[in-house]
Amino acid sequence: MRFLTFLILISLTVVHKNYGQNKSTQNLNLPELLISQDGKLVKNAKVWSEKRRSEIFHLFENNMYGEVPTDFDSINFDVVNESKMAMNGKALLKEIRIDVFRNGQSITINVVLFVPTQTKVPAPAFLLINHRDKENTDPTRGVKMDFWPAEEVITRGYAVAAFYVGDVAADNKETYHQQVLRLYPEQMQRSNGMKTIGAWGWGASRVMDYFEEDPDIDFSKVAVIGHSRGGKAALWCGAQDERFALTISNDSGCTGAALARRKSGERIADINKNFPHWFCDNYNSFNGKEDDLPVDQHMLIALIAPRAVYVASASDDEHADPKGEFLSMKYAEPIFALFDIDPLPVNEQPQINSPAKSLNLGYHLREGGHGLELYDWQRYMDFADAYFAVKKVR
Repeated sequence: MRFLTFLILISLTVVHKNYGQNKSTQNLNLPELLISQDGKLVKNAKVWSEKRRSEIFHLFENNMYGEVPTDFDSINFDVVNESKMAMNGKALLKEIRIDVFRNGQSITINVVLFVPTQTKVPAPAFLLINHRDKENTDPTRGVKMDFWPAEEVITRGYAVAAFYVGDVAADNKETYHQQVLRLYPEQMQRSNGMKTIGAWGWGASRVMDYFEEDPDIDFSKVAVIGHSRGGKAALWCGAQDERFALTISNDSGCTGAALARRKSGERIADINKNFPHWFCDNYNSFNGKEDDLPVDQHMLIALIAPRAVYVASASDDEHADPKGEFLSMKYAEPIFALFDIDPLPVNEQPQINSPAKSLNLGYHLREGGHGLELYDWQRYMDFADAYFAVKKVR
């Protein structure tokens, strides 16, 4: 089996730069996953895990997402509101206050969590990085939106949680530094310092800290999910925090799941001009110079291996480059192969509303535009049903 895997890897390396053989992909000249910085072929999972993975991680950290600090003095969890009769008794509602302290400063992250009451064992969970208005995750359920269909998720037997990104870093170029970066002012002085997208992923990890303490949650079966800019944060969070068993990117586009070198839809220069508070200062060096990047987004997805990844696109969302999102998944497959993980069962982008998935990899192209819809959630839960039942998390 190992010999067969090695032959497959060699084959994938040879065809890597010519995948698809059409005008949209044949000249991408992507950085190689399987060649380490000293020029050696990565032949097995051990070499990947101990050497090549860290090389790629630091390239993303230094050139794109910024360094995400992990140290703090203390963290406190407080359930400030609890109701056993949420959703007509189908769910237990918990509103949690997470306080994080460092160097005499603190921030508060507010989490909304529903846990299904029909199960007597710890529940697997979905955690949404909510970059939209707070009403999208209304704990009273007076407002219900497909962006966070909590009732449907509970009915499927999953816990469902969300936090609002503004608690961690405002999505505002003038005020983004007034939340978590008060705890880490040194980051503001570094060209590879964390900004908003990194901060949102940091916040998701603090929610995972809470999940590890909550007996109602099976913290070994937690999915982090984000849409659009939240999807960028979810992917970077999943690449860093190996406690998340499943990472879900919904329409994350440029600097999310889409390949930068395709130069399709939104581009790096657009991101840095319109949202200068999202990524580290070093990222500006690649405005209009995607081919100079030492990484591309297939490598970000590869960092999540051998855990599960699901990427979704929308048919009318050309701004996010659906084709580039799919290709990132395909180009990441050689790393999953190192762990004997099956690739997606298709070589071309699937038809609209026709999901393609193996146990650890999933992709769909939904009909419609830029958004997180009930159809997306249903596909994510279908995928999680199979993945968490077997849970091949190594």
